[in-house]
Amino acid sequence: MTSRFFLGTGLFPNPFVQNEAIRVSGAEVLTFAIRRVDLESAEDDSILQHLEPGAFQYLPNTSGSRTAEEAVRIARLARASGLSDWIKVEISADERTLLPDPIETLRATEILVKEGFTVLPYTSDDPVICRRLEEAGAAAIMPGGAPIGTGLGILNPYNIGLIAEEANVPVIVDAGLGTASDAALAMELGAAAILMNTPVAKAQDPARMALAMKLAIEGGRLAYLSGRMPKKRYASASSGFQSLIVE
Repeated sequence: MTSRFFLGTGLFPNPFVQNEAIRVSGAEVLTFAIRRVDLESAEDDSILQHLEPGAFQYLPNTSGSRTAEEAVRIARLARASGLSDWIKVEISADERTLLPDPIETLRATEILVKEGFTVLPYTSDDPVICRRLEEAGAAAIMPGGAPIGTGLGILNPYNIGLIAEEANVPVIVDAGLGTASDAALAMELGAAAILMNTPVAKAQDPARMALAMKLAIEGGRLAYLSGRMPKKRYASASSGFQSLIVE
């Protein structure tokens, strides 16, 4: 894959806007809640039927699960229907914050990895649980920048940067971003990719926001690879004082 932009397919006002946003985003991985899909006729699903068959890597998610057992069952159903053996483990125990349950997420990841799934768990921005998920065999780690759908941006840049620094698998920042500057910051902190839905789908112009996010992700990645200048406490002139003296 060449795109570092993973895009969710929910919440768009209509399929035309959704497809236009997907097109301009350049996204190659699309995620959707398995609970919203008719697994007995996935090709006729209200979301999937508008997508070109075979053009994308699907990343079904287990949104709505409250336990590891529920997430595992949903993942098995998705694979049996032929959707994908990639799975985003998403388990929330708190309806108000929708923050991920780290214990159940780790349990589900361990089970699904053993069953041959490519597991991408959505988790909190805790470096310790991220390390445990990697050790369990997760193909990537997906810490949230803030609670899902809040648009608050990255609340703890230090933790995201630490997770990216320590991880030996890709770190994909997932959830809580609101605008292009949030995406750029995540990439500058060392994230390998961004997964988002609400910031694009709920923008006044989703397609334009999708393009803005694409460019921000690309710019943030370039900045990270370039290596930013060190921060200083005091000013330093770009031209030395001596060069300003006219004799």
